[in-house]
Amino acid sequence: MSSTRQTDLDTLGALNRDYIRSVQHGDVARFDAILAEDFYCSNPDGTLIDRSGFLAQTARPVTIANLTAHDVLIRLFGDSAIIHARTNYTLPGGQQAHGRYTDVWVRQADAWRCVSAHVTRG
Repeated sequence: MSSTRQTDLDTLGALNRDYIRSVQHGDVARFDAILAEDFYCSNPDGTLIDRSGFLAQTARPVTIANLTAHDVLIRLFGDSAIIHARTNYTLPGGQQAHGRYTDVWVRQADAWRCVSAHVTRG
């Protein structure tokens, strides 16, 4: 594996961990830094929201706990990447829940930015 590819995989792995941490802690500032201007998210309820809607959604109080990502698969395609993973988390009543997400990242001006997210819950 080339050193550039490994560096990209390491960077995307760290960004993925930041993304999950930012969801868990409602970190609007971190999302503001890593989301592309033309970011869109497909929510588990079927709604599609743009960047400003996602940041507003992130600013609401977090109702889940113990969010973790598992089985993370990062696929590189030149200056774009797709990250697939499953999640586990705890609902407000203490029940365990899970889901999946797929995020699309694009290298823009020498930095990786998330352009799309798709989230499901099971």
